[in-house]
Amino acid sequence: MRVTDSHRSVSLSRTGSRSFVATNARGGALSLGEGQNDDFTPVELLLVAIAGCSAIDVDYITARRAEPERFDAVASAEKLSDDKGNHLGDVELDFRITFPTGPDGDRARAILERAVTQSRDRLCTVTRTVQLPTPVTFRIDGEPA
Repeated sequence: MRVTDSHRSVSLSRTGSRSFVATNARGGALSLGEGQNDDFTPVELLLVAIAGCSAIDVDYITARRAEPERFDAVASAEKLSDDKGNHLGDVELDFRITFPTGPDGDRARAILERAVTQSRDRLCTVTRTVQLPTPVTFRIDGEPA
């Protein structure tokens, strides 16, 4: 296992009833809530993270060959509530990418499937975390809950 200085952290502060703002170490902020307005819900943010992580991977690999004319990614899943509690069913990530005609676009198209597969199977930290069993520890004021 490769170890790097890779600690990641975000903080969440309540801004109102069922409304929060998330802040990252660089000062970026994102509003979220339970869907009572146009803020993203936590489930939508999980889908954004999956789509965004893989989209960055795929863009990094393919754009070396050609700039896309269109690059969209749609992440979707059914929200379930069953004997396992609330969770998402199978997550689907659909890339919709077109490259220009010509040799550069041909090179980008030729590497696209491999780029998507690499992102899914190795590169995308978010997708890999969802796919692998990943423990989540809950704490209250630093103490285990």
